[in-house]
Amino acid sequence: MYAWIFRHLPGPLWLRIATALVLAAGVLVLMVQFLFPWMAQFTQFTDSTIGSARP
Repeated sequence: MYAWIFRHLPGPLWLRIATALVLAAGVLVLMVQFLFPWMAQFTQFTDSTIGSARP
């Protein structure tokens, strides 16, 4: 999949590398802004057990 995307990017090698890095950074930003917060409600990693025991 990544090779297909890289082959279809226009321009010389240096421009394709720069474009691929910008695309990867954009995907990462979108995942951090939207996907990961949405997924957090379905995981138990944010559930804290500290202080939940009654004395």
